[in-house]
Amino acid sequence: MKVAFCGTPEFALPSLDMLIARGFDICVFTQPDRPKARSKRAVPPPVKIRAAAHGLPVYQFEKIRSPEGVAALSGFAPDLMVTAAFGQILSRQNLEIPKLGCINVHGSLLPKYRGASPVQSAVINGEHTTGITTMLTDVGLDTGDILLSREVSIDPEETAGELYARLASVGAEVLSDTIDALLAGSLTRTPQDHSAATKCGLITRERARIDFGASTRSIHNLVRGMNPAPVAWAAVCGEVIKVFRTAPRPDAVLERAKSAPGTVLAADHRAGLLVATGDGVIELLEIQTAGSKRMSAKAFFNGRRLQGDRFDEC
Repeated sequence: MKVAFCGTPEFALPSLDMLIARGFDICVFTQPDRPKARSKRAVPPPVKIRAAAHGLPVYQFEKIRSPEGVAALSGFAPDLMVTAAFGQILSRQNLEIPKLGCINVHGSLLPKYRGASPVQSAVINGEHTTGITTMLTDVGLDTGDILLSREVSIDPEETAGELYARLASVGAEVLSDTIDALLAGSLTRTPQDHSAATKCGLITRERARIDFGASTRSIHNLVRGMNPAPVAWAAVCGEVIKVFRTAPRPDAVLERAKSAPGTVLAADHRAGLLVATGDGVIELLEIQTAGSKRMSAKAFFNGRRLQGDRFDEC
């Protein structure tokens, strides 16, 4: 069977590896190489690197909907199209080319979390479960009929990056089961309940800014959801501090009785970095400032103090 695979980041790699292992005739479509933030050097996406290692043909169009993209896809004449974190919207022309349609591997239990950031959004919102859904792609944004799904629990301390890696592997398994059912003629389609749909947009740096007036739990979830990128952050005395890990500190609530949210209650190598929140205290466990390495707050504040200062105030 000829499969046109469309994917870009690490999330797509297990699905691509599975298709390769099953011996399908594969052509890969992925995003163009993009400049890396600091070096400005164009870096190929992970899917391109993996495809090249296996000698697969690779196309990189800014828009697969373009005449050139449609022509390349049509020229390959796939039996099936598979998308996994591709990052582009397919046109009706694209979708009419594969004989068996297009299957999308999505990192949530649709119709929840349609859009660009389903994994991060589930963590940020404090969800206890999420999952993988394969769906038959249509021209809408994650609105196609559901094919198969599998629920996955979220650990209370799990970061978005850790969950992302687990879901990528589960996605490959669910995709394989979906293809098996498709080839056996037993695959069923279930229309989504659009009234129950929720959407999630792109994650921006501004959205990663910590509001210490929020609850301790919501701040903790934000930090988890923004790890490994773009990383939660806050400013104190004109200095931006990236925050990688936190811990709610209910034992320290009495310390903030008269402290406004954002007040630094402790910042030294013994107590660590404790900050007042809207309803309690949170400890910033792992941080980084400009020009420094990522490290524990206790190590960072060895010989340095911030106690009494307030985040976003100086």
